[in-house]
Amino acid sequence: MPSVAPARPSKGIASFFGPPLLITIAVVYLALVLFVPAIAVFYEAFHKGIGEFLKAVGSPAFQSAVGLSLLATGVSVPLNTIFGLCAAWVIARNQFPGRSLLISLLDLPFAISPVVVGLMLVLLYGENGVWFGPTISSWGLKLIFSPPGIILATIVVTLPFVAREVMPVLEDAGPAEEEAAKTLGAKDWQIFWRVTLPNIRWGLLYGVLLTNARALGEFGAVSVVSGSIVGKTQTLPLFVEEAYKNYETQAAFGAASILAILAVITLILKEILERRTAQRGGH
Repeated sequence: MPSVAPARPSKGIASFFGPPLLITIAVVYLALVLFVPAIAVFYEAFHKGIGEFLKAVGSPAFQSAVGLSLLATGVSVPLNTIFGLCAAWVIARNQFPGRSLLISLLDLPFAISPVVVGLMLVLLYGENGVWFGPTISSWGLKLIFSPPGIILATIVVTLPFVAREVMPVLEDAGPAEEEAAKTLGAKDWQIFWRVTLPNIRWGLLYGVLLTNARALGEFGAVSVVSGSIVGKTQTLPLFVEEAYKNYETQAAFGAASILAILAVITLILKEILERRTAQRGGH
């Protein structure tokens, strides 16, 4: 019986082009779409000197935008952290009818355009909205075109991050340690602080970090619900757009550089958390 020669593995795209060429293509692509634009932002922000930069970012409008961004972030991050922990625990530790639907609803902010989210909030809570707007107005409250509306929009678009980062960690850890602690007489809050939280801490911090980054940089939903009123309902990303439209390039690029610096800090912290998570998973 004639022997059959083993099939030779087909060459992949990496073998055909070679790693150096693929690395070169990747580096050139990243340079064109990311590195060069980032360098241009910092150049435009600082090329006239640090004095001009400080003057541009020292305006009352800029300071108001920073304060409002920090307010929206400071409210949305803790609320979504608590919600994310609760949702992740319920979904990861229980099997119930509608579980898949709940996960899909949780992922909606990932799938829906932020502009659509803003429009939905205007339709629901605006003074001329068809649902809750007239009722809210009758109470003397105003959500849309005000800081509460900005906070609400930020909460919606950052809703899934903590839950989505904590869920797989909970599922990977399993309930064995929690059940053992309960068998030994530990109370629910003791189980959470001494067993559950140490197991999920890196995933939780990663989710909080992503939530914080998205909250600070959110533009689409906030631009719809805020009205972008200078000094009142203008967040830092909206300030960048307004300054650039008004040919205030120094202020626009100065604010953009601050957002870029925050993004770099976020990436550094993200890398640290990923390394810590990988080290913990290797033990």
